[in-house]
Amino acid sequence: MSTSEMARLEQSLSAWVDASRVYTSRGKVAAYIPELSKAPKDALGITILSSAGQSVSAGDSELKFTMQSISKVFTLILALMDNGEKAVFDKVGMEPTGDNFNSMLKLELVQPGIPFNPLINAGAITISSLIKGSGPAEKSARILEFFKRLAGNDRLSYDSDVYLSESETGDLNRSMAYLLKDHGVLEGKVDDVLDVYFRHCSIQADCADLSRMALVLSCNGTDPVTGESLIPRRFVQIAKTFMTTCGMYNASGEFAIQVGLPAKSGVSGGILALVPGRFGIGVVGPALNAKGNSCAGVRLLETISQEMDWSMF
Repeated sequence: MSTSEMARLEQSLSAWVDASRVYTSRGKVAAYIPELSKAPKDALGITILSSAGQSVSAGDSELKFTMQSISKVFTLILALMDNGEKAVFDKVGMEPTGDNFNSMLKLELVQPGIPFNPLINAGAITISSLIKGSGPAEKSARILEFFKRLAGNDRLSYDSDVYLSESETGDLNRSMAYLLKDHGVLEGKVDDVLDVYFRHCSIQADCADLSRMALVLSCNGTDPVTGESLIPRRFVQIAKTFMTTCGMYNASGEFAIQVGLPAKSGVSGGILALVPGRFGIGVVGPALNAKGNSCAGVRLLETISQEMDWSMF
């Protein structure tokens, strides 16, 4: 990272946020989880954290939101750390689906009937079953503690209202889980697995938390702020590859072309992105496009990658 890059960000980031904010009018706040519908539609914020520990924020960066599908990147990593690659990929595949994130179509049509990848709902539910622990409470506690270490924030916690809202309305996820159980893919009781899944999706964060978690991935599993090794390099490589191929739902290919950075979105409007070896990025913009990604957040990342000439390619 050069000093001139940080100076450019400090000078221009607020203007880029303001220019991108108009794109919130093109989206809708997620309402299929009722509690998410309360988020401010016109919000947009970002934090960028460098490997040297320098941070710059703009817009509504302090807005709290739940991680939703962004959490799937890190539960995958924890499951890999708990079980190793073979045990995990015996249960989930490694391919994009081309379908919506909550589709269960290919579980019936394509053999052997395992989820195509760990970042769609069916895959993440399966991954939740692989987290070590004596029951859902211990598993969820281990996940939260892992997230706290990655974010460098001991105050991370669940949004209980969102958790209850997801649990009460999660019939499609229950259908997937029972189908996976019937196929012999899912381990444990369906309700116990779903409790773990709903809880890690409802972990509350802000842009600074996401930027720190992204920076750990950017630096191959080492927290450059503390120097602590938190994730084996191989598992970071796997996670970043899934982020590139599957991280933005079935708009991942377009995002890879237009932005060119590994990223993972969530239906609360969050986006975690990274510039390998250099920056971690956290974005929030609750208004979503038809693919489930933040309209203004995607536009902001397109602008930054073009203006700063950032890309992994």
